[in-house]
Amino acid sequence: MSVRRRLTTATGVALLTFAVAGCSGLGRSAVGTISYETERRLAVTVTSPSVKGCHRMAPSGVTRVANESLVDIVLYRTRDCRGENSTYLPSNSSNEIVPDTLPWRSYSVIH
Repeated sequence: MSVRRRLTTATGVALLTFAVAGCSGLGRSAVGTISYETERRLAVTVTSPSVKGCHRMAPSGVTRVANESLVDIVLYRTRDCRGENSTYLPSNSSNEIVPDTLPWRSYSVIH
């Protein structure tokens, strides 16, 4: 095999590796579950949610959240993952709202 052919093959392999690595982030998910309880005491479990975007929770709001995924999340009191008074919830932990405060209505994944 000539030196030029080896160099061309090595370059092709390197470019293919970078292309695959660049696309590997597409469709990524937070491995594990995020469970929450609504104000009406309904239990909801989401398995491996996407790491992209804002995730809406129950319209009535959520009072307890257990993050049993491998990533951290941020909880918001609005439906669009914006606003003040957000709460950081690390991986493998849980949180509950303080009485007489607004419930959480959305979350985003930190990745």
